[in-house]
Parts: sequence; C-alpha cells; structure tokens
Amino acid sequence: MFYRENGQFKTSYRKDQQIFPITQDRWMILALVAFAFIGIPALVDEYLYRAILIPFLILSLAALGVNILVGYCGQISLGSGAFMAVGAYMAYNTYIRIDGVPLVVALLSGGFFATLVGILFGIPSLRVKGLYLAVATLAAQFFCDWAFLRLGWFTNYNASGSVSVSNLNVMGLPIGTPVEKYLFCLCFLVVFGLLAKNLVRSAIGREWMAIRDMDVAAAVIGIRPVYAKLSAFAVSSFIVGVAGGLWGFIHLGSWEPAAFSIDRSFQLLFMVIIGGMGSIMGSFFGAAFIVVLPIFLNQFLPALGDMVGVTISTATVAHVESMIFGALIVWFLIVEPHGLAKLWSIAKQKLRLWPFPH
Repeated sequence: MFYRENGQFKTSYRKDQQIFPITQDRWMILALVAFAFIGIPALVDEYLYRAILIPFLILSLAALGVNILVGYCGQISLGSGAFMAVGAYMAYNTYIRIDGVPLVVALLSGGFFATLVGILFGIPSLRVKGLYLAVATLAAQFFCDWAFLRLGWFTNYNASGSVSVSNLNVMGLPIGTPVEKYLFCLCFLVVFGLLAKNLVRSAIGREWMAIRDMDVAAAVIGIRPVYAKLSAFAVSSFIVGVAGGLWGFIHLGSWEPAAFSIDRSFQLLFMVIIGGMGSIMGSFFGAAFIVVLPIFLNQFLPALGDMVGVTISTATVAHVESMIFGALIVWFLIVEPHGLAKLWSIAKQKLRLWPFPH
C-alpha cells in the first residue's frame, strides 16, 4: 500500500507538470541524491571511487547526451567517442592557453567546441538516415582520431602525443583526492541530468520525439526537421563534450587519442541500448551495467574456475565479457527494446497494484 497515487491530487498547472508527479518518487530521488552527496563519501574507499563511481558518473553524463540524440531524436550516431575527444582536447587547450581560466569554464568550452563539431557532422542527417547516417557520423570518429594524433597543436606539440593536467582546483578548492573528484563529477551530473530531463519535456523535446517517430508527419504539422535534428546534435554533442573533458581531466589525468577510440563510441551506444532508448533513467542504468559488469566478471569468473578446478585467464574473462555484452544487446533488442528502464517502469507499475494485482 506504500506506493500508491490515491489522494495525490493536482490542483495547479505547476503541480501537474512536475518532473516526478508521485510524492514517493520525489522523496526517493531526493534521498538518493542526498545519499550520493553525504552517505557515499562517508562509506566508500578509494578503490571504489577510482574503479566504479567516478567512471560511472562521467559515462552516465556521456550516455545522457547520446540518449538525447539516439533515443529521443532517433538519429543514429557512431561518433560519440570523437565528440568526447573534442571536449577533452579543447578543454585542455583552453586550460593551458588562457591564463587563469577556471576549470569549469574550460570544461564548458570543450562542450562548446564539441557542439560545433557535432553540428558539422550532423548536417548529413538532413539528407540521410539509419545506416547511412551512422556511417556519416563514423567519419567524425576517424577524422578526429587522425587530427588529434597528427596535428601537434592539440597536444601542445608534446613529443609523446599525450597530454596531462595537474593541480586542478575550483574557486581555490583543490580537486585532487578521489572524494573531491567524485563530488565534482556528481555536481556536473546532477545539474546536466536536471537540465536534460526538463529539456526533453519541453517543446523542443517533443519536436525531437516527433522527428523520431515519423519525420514526414512532423514536417507536415509544422515542425522544422533542420532545426530539430541539428539542435539534437548540438545538445547531445555539448553534453558528450563536457563528459569527455571530465573523463580526461578528472578520471584519467593524462591521456592520448586512444582513450576516445571507436570502442568508446560503441560502449556509449551499448549503454543507451541496454539502459533504455528515450529514457533519462535508462542512461544511468546502462552506465551502471557497463561499468559494474566487467569488474564483477573479473572477480566472479576466476573464483568460479577455482571452484571447479579450472584456471581462467584474464584474456578469457575479456572474451567472455564481449560475448555477454553481445548476447545482452541482442536479448534486449528482441525481448525488451526499451531496456532496463522499461523493466524498472514495469516494476513500479506492479508496486502500484500490490497487494491487489488486477
């Protein structure tokens, strides 16, 4: 009887348009955010920060951007890794070339330049769709890999081809320890998550979904496909670019173009597919699944092999991980195309009916 809507009346337009119309959902989200800011720093050790929590936060932000483009607007993209690279490298150049620039401004500038690149490579979406658009965005990946590897300006003419940042701070507060990095990334994720949730509920969000469902019908009712598609590429690239800056500055500290290879683009796409296309919550589910599963398999498979007297190597674990990812993607596409977010929605619906199912 706990998760019921009975008696929760909407008496104004403001209440009717709340992000979480059910009181229990609002309190649960507030409690979760409070635990993330207060509880986790008091309970978690350094390994969990570096191996799970910080990568989860940054990849959730990147998946959020990809989901806006792929899930909400229906534009297939295989260039997300390239947009992350643009965000990281341009944030780095802003940070080292403009004396005294704040870290947050540098990261946002990376998102701005990623937006420009995203719009440029989003122009083919005005003419092509589906597989052809995927190939067009794949060109962004190859072009950016070549540019950051061959053009010395992006790496400040470093002979090794890699870049690094250190002594990060925000308004005089250092960003050096794992807990400081975690809280910094968490602030970004909360702000961008709230903005993305409101954006997809707005007029432009409804235009994206209309283009996704049937672009011809959307054009007939007055929606401008040019504006809708390019705005989706712009917003998506901006969020992914900021995530790329966080990945380079906060998680890696030192990186090279291989950190944003085509594998990263596929990883982000897998997050959206497994978590749930067209769902803000699905971005978090997909990122958690992709981050936690490899660590779980690295611990579970060798232990299982020892129980049955079989030695399982690290290479075998990596192959099994790839097979499980592929099988899960096929399973979700066939059985539940809307991913883990849909399963979560079904579970909440069951709670509304419990203990009197109909």
